[in-house]
Amino acid sequence: MSSHREAPEISKDPVADNTDVYAFVSPDKPDTVTLIANFIPFQNPFGGPNFYEFGDDVLYQINISNGGDGKTDISYQFRFRAEIRNKKTFLYNTGPITSIEDKTWNRPQYYTVTRVEKGRSRTLARDLPVPPVNVGIRSTPDYAKLAKAAVHTLDGGRTVFAGQRADGFFADLGSIFDLGTLRPFQMAHLIPSAAAVGVNGLQGSNVHTIALQVPISDLTRNGRVPKDVMDPKATIGVWASASRQQSRIFDELLGISVWHGPHKQVSRLGNPLFNEVIVPMAEKDRWNSRPPSKDREYAKYVTTPELAGLLPVLYPDVFPNLAAYKKPRADLAAILLTGIPEGVVPGFQNYTGPVESDLLRLNVAVPPAKTPNPLGLVAGDAAGFPNGRRVFDDVVTVELRAVAGLTIPLVDPKFTPDDAASAINDGTSNTNSDYLKVFPYLGTPAGGYQSKPGVPAAS
Repeated sequence: MSSHREAPEISKDPVADNTDVYAFVSPDKPDTVTLIANFIPFQNPFGGPNFYEFGDDVLYQINISNGGDGKTDISYQFRFRAEIRNKKTFLYNTGPITSIEDKTWNRPQYYTVTRVEKGRSRTLARDLPVPPVNVGIRSTPDYAKLAKAAVHTLDGGRTVFAGQRADGFFADLGSIFDLGTLRPFQMAHLIPSAAAVGVNGLQGSNVHTIALQVPISDLTRNGRVPKDVMDPKATIGVWASASRQQSRIFDELLGISVWHGPHKQVSRLGNPLFNEVIVPMAEKDRWNSRPPSKDREYAKYVTTPELAGLLPVLYPDVFPNLAAYKKPRADLAAILLTGIPEGVVPGFQNYTGPVESDLLRLNVAVPPAKTPNPLGLVAGDAAGFPNGRRVFDDVVTVELRAVAGLTIPLVDPKFTPDDAASAINDGTSNTNSDYLKVFPYLGTPAGGYQSKPGVPAAS
């Protein structure tokens, strides 16, 4: 969760594993949209001497669908390459790294950014340096400076960053996967115990982030900046993917495996938790390999979600109204597969059309909230999830409450949600480094020297 170990095959290939996707109108630059895709889950801050890095053999993409058919209209592609400066040492660095070009850093990494639209590709930048990981106070004594130097300005008002960040997602993984336990409510569980405070299972974990900030006009169907929230052209769909070439052959001369052939998608993500808790295990790997435009076959798992059936069983007598509700979940289909059409939420829509596809939908005409609410749209903050997703949005609580029936009245006013539907949560919040107020918004990664197991520290 959100998509850290969501499918059997990709859980064995973490460098290509897409963990979270964010898309939001930038609060400090409201004429731009920030797109973030995270990869490589559960990074141990002290994971040396071969610290985490992007895959040189992985094609990373942030994709935009703005044509209403769930297909990719614009794609930003990222390809990485690593170097070894000193082949006689096992060390990641041979002294303090005081700049991202410091020769004491033995394994620097660089990347190329390419924009593809309607089959035409244009390279936006080459050989952009990635910052090192946060090794510790001696190896990376001023990590904030190194990260800031890796924020690169591109032509056309675009900004890009690729590198290690603190994982901004939070969830009680240990509890949730223990038969659906929610610690604040476990006294009502089928196997009860005393209520407790939630534990953030991502505490102390880092990820690798690709963040891109672009003008709104870069993403819309007509290249304009819509001002009317009800304008159908104001909504875009966002998803990220990772692809590998089809075959891998061991090269005896090089002593490594070399990939060959065309690229095939091995991981993708739009809405948080979609593959994690909606798609059955036997279909998860196939889902990862398919484009969102083919998601119609998975709609039945959205309209009859397994979790909605489990909640009344795991929490007896807590969700009687949900247990009695037998209609297909049109509310979840709107939130996750088509976007919310006009007339459901007053003064709001992020509908992309009838094609059912797992996309993170963002209405770019909705301005950033002056007082953001991490519960987003269900709490009256239309700038938050499921209208895009900000780094601090509490998507676990939002989706738990939606599955529990809180959003059914949007499409079926006769339904009365159970009292627990508006209170259910896993009791967690971000316990990693604080989010930043500026790009790339995710916090400073936990440092290896500074951290203890389960206790993050950036400095």
